[in-house]
Parts: sequence; C-alpha cells; structure tokens
Amino acid sequence: MELKYVGPKPIISHTGIDFDNNKEDKFAYLNIAVQLLKALSHDYFENKVYKYDADTSRLRNSELIHELKKYCPDLDELMHIKNHNIEEEIQHNLDRAAESETLRDEDKQALKNNINIMHDYIVQRSINKSVYYCAIDSLAKLLQKDHIDYLIAPMFQKFAHVLHSVQGVLQKDEFEIDTKIEIYQEDGKLLVKLQVINN
Repeated sequence: MELKYVGPKPIISHTGIDFDNNKEDKFAYLNIAVQLLKALSHDYFENKVYKYDADTSRLRNSELIHELKKYCPDLDELMHIKNHNIEEEIQHNLDRAAESETLRDEDKQALKNNINIMHDYIVQRSINKSVYYCAIDSLAKLLQKDHIDYLIAPMFQKFAHVLHSVQGVLQKDEFEIDTKIEIYQEDGKLLVKLQVINN
C-alpha cells in the first residue's frame, strides 16, 4: 500500500470512463492537512495568538507518511482495511453489472471490463480518502483538546476545502461543536477563518 495522487472520481459505464472534476482525489489536500497538523501541534498559553507560515511546497511521499504516522499511528492498518472494504465494493459493482436486466450481454461485458480497468485507480482513491479523513479527525481533536478558538488561512481552494472538512467533523455527534467559516479581506489578502465555539 502507498499514498499517491490518482485523479478525480471516475464515472464508469458500459459506454466508457469519464471523470467528475468536481470530486478531486483527497490526496490533493493531504499536504495542507499535514501542514495544519504541524502548525497546531504544540503547547498553548491562554490569550496568546500563534502564527505559523504554512509552506505550500509539497512534502515528498516519505515525509508525508512520516508526518501522518504521528497523528494516525495505525496508518498502515487503516490503509489495509480500507483496501479490503473497497475490494468488496468493486466486486459488488461487478456482480451488479453481470446481473443487470437492462444491459445487453456485450454491454455487461464492457461495463465489467471498464470496472476492472479502473480497479487500481478506485482502490487508491479510497485509500487516499481514508487517510485524509484520519488527518482531518486528528485536526478536529487538536482543536477541541487545546480549545483553539479559530484558524485563519489563505483563501486558497485547498485550505478552504480542508477547513470545511474539519468543520464537518466538528459538527458530527462525536464533537457537536458549533463552528463558522468566514471569508474576508485583510491588508489586500483574501483569508478564510474557521471559528470554533468551544464550550
């Protein structure tokens, strides 16, 4: 198992393979998630504002995995379990194609072939997504544990996506923390702010 970028979500049918460019591979956001984890992983003192200049240069895969293991110690096992789950999903889709009552035999075979062609791609996207959400859960736990009131980042698409993911996790049953995302301009720079209302 490894972490690597594959691409947007595939749309697989009996007529071919297309891609949904609105559903980016979560690997694209892992670098930013790790940057934020590194920025937040230290002791805090009350009423102090901390600044961290995020370096948007990409970490090498070995560095990325090394950093992720600090926050997701069961990373290898997680990647293996996710791989097993996606294999079941792929097999289910192959079975559905074979049992389809609306497709002709040659269309069923074309669909099965297209699913098989995209097998490794689908598996890798699933692993990337699983690892991404491990990092996002770790970010949410840090925000809660350290009673961090807000995070401000440049209003780049990847930062906004990661903060939105963190917001989603914080609002789930495990945390039930109120949050708000705000986009604003300061000193000519567009920024995104995730406000956390810790109780």
